[in-house]
Amino acid sequence: MNHLTVESTDKAEFYQQMAQQHGTPLLILDCDQLVKQFNVLTEALPGVELYYAIKALPHPAAIQTLDVLGAGFDIASSGEIELIREQGASARHTIHTHPIKRDSDIRDALRFGCTTFVVDNIWELEKFVEYRHRVGLLVRVSFPNPNTKIDLSRKFGCREDEVSMLIQKAQSLGLHVKGLSFHAGSQCPDSRNHVHAVEQCAKIIDDVYQNSGKLLSVLDIGGGFPVEYIESVMDIESFCAPIRLALKNLPDHLQIIAEPGRYLCAPAMTSVSSVMGKAKRGDTCWYYLDDGVYGSYSGQLFDHVTYPLTLYSDIKENEMAVLAGPTCDSIDVIAEQVSISPLSIGDLVVGHQMGAYTSATSTNFNLFDKAKIVVINQAVKTVKNVLQFGKN
Repeated sequence: MNHLTVESTDKAEFYQQMAQQHGTPLLILDCDQLVKQFNVLTEALPGVELYYAIKALPHPAAIQTLDVLGAGFDIASSGEIELIREQGASARHTIHTHPIKRDSDIRDALRFGCTTFVVDNIWELEKFVEYRHRVGLLVRVSFPNPNTKIDLSRKFGCREDEVSMLIQKAQSLGLHVKGLSFHAGSQCPDSRNHVHAVEQCAKIIDDVYQNSGKLLSVLDIGGGFPVEYIESVMDIESFCAPIRLALKNLPDHLQIIAEPGRYLCAPAMTSVSSVMGKAKRGDTCWYYLDDGVYGSYSGQLFDHVTYPLTLYSDIKENEMAVLAGPTCDSIDVIAEQVSISPLSIGDLVVGHQMGAYTSATSTNFNLFDKAKIVVINQAVKTVKNVLQFGKN
């Protein structure tokens, strides 16, 4: 599927106005869209408490908007703790999900008021002995997913047959294990691995109770809910339907939580960059933009996605072209061998679905400025109004 389209619409005027007002490169964060994503996922997973994975888009406006909606927050570092502290989010609605932590990370989280942590091995358990009267732990279980580009069970998670041993070890250390967690993979093509993980965790929970009498009370089903880039993906209702059925078979006392990141924030941000130079190299025209893979398009390297692009032009003739970023590195190329209308210096290129793992992983290589983030539709009044999205 071609990831670049050429349009001539009223949207062009909006992007031109934003570029003239704020300059480029630019990222436009639309809080209305963030609210809509939250409500759609909430309806697709009724009864599941959503904890936003801050790492996907650690921006104050995203935190403030989701906090108003009643979301919790999935934190993994002291820096993320400081971000939500500054936004006034409640520590009671946070979980620290990084399976490997320094003692300073634990202490910073406890000072903030976060008391739920994730572990996946004996050495990590031992770090909590000093704080055993203040914490509750979730054991992260590995469920590899070969069908996704980013298998998050490769780096973290214990095997299923190790869970009982870890819980027994925790009890011997005087530690309280509250439940289990897993991550089925990022940008999952379907929910089969989620369902498998839920079913296996249900067996583990039952086995733990039968063998030790310990009643686990929490299951964290992670994230991985897909959004559409250049390839079609399953709509979220269809994706979540099998998960809902699997969750219905769990004991009623279990609290179910999830850690969505990409699904909430990816559609909420749009990139606007401009052509800063052009050159004819052989039969191909190279256009150099003021943003690239070392900047907002970093996800093309780190996140393994290709973003849909739009050019706005009334010219009907096409030429073969390359869209490159501004740095001196030859890897800094956004799109190659695309057939587009000729561009002039100063013309705009718009990237879509650019909220997740873009600004979060961008750099200032060559000391080019990162894209400025401009927030629209942030008012609390707007948030409360859009809460009715999909319910009227």
